[in-house]
Amino acid sequence: MTGADLIRRMAEGDRDAFKQLYERHARDVYPLVLRIVRDPSDAGDVLQEAFWDAWQTAASYDPARGTPEAWLFMRARTRAMDRFRAVGGTSEASSAPREDGDAEALALAYYAGLMQTEIAERLEQPLGTVKTRMRLGLLKLRDALVEVQP
Repeated sequence: MTGADLIRRMAEGDRDAFKQLYERHARDVYPLVLRIVRDPSDAGDVLQEAFWDAWQTAASYDPARGTPEAWLFMRARTRAMDRFRAVGGTSEASSAPREDGDAEALALAYYAGLMQTEIAERLEQPLGTVKTRMRLGLLKLRDALVEVQP
């Protein structure tokens, strides 16, 4: 059974489908959450919150907008960022200096959840420079993914 099938069944109230989705994806989602919140106890809580959110919003899943995995990862990332902001923490990813300005801007956006204007302030760079670096970084990521795909 596909992930989309499980989510559809979850929307119909099928608890077994929820269990299967959790067992299939929790091990992959947890490291993302842990990388953002940096605390195993918080990461476990956030993981539960993300899957609870998936259960409650299963009817909103649209396969045309992305894979079930991407849908789950986005929910988990959003919950992790909420927790990260709530505790006022800093992560290694958001504070570590980097040689590559493109990667640094993307890390601040992704892991610290900063907007481009906030990134510009933090890096003490013009907003246009930050936007350019983020675009270049995304292009580099795209090219890297194309190279590793079979």
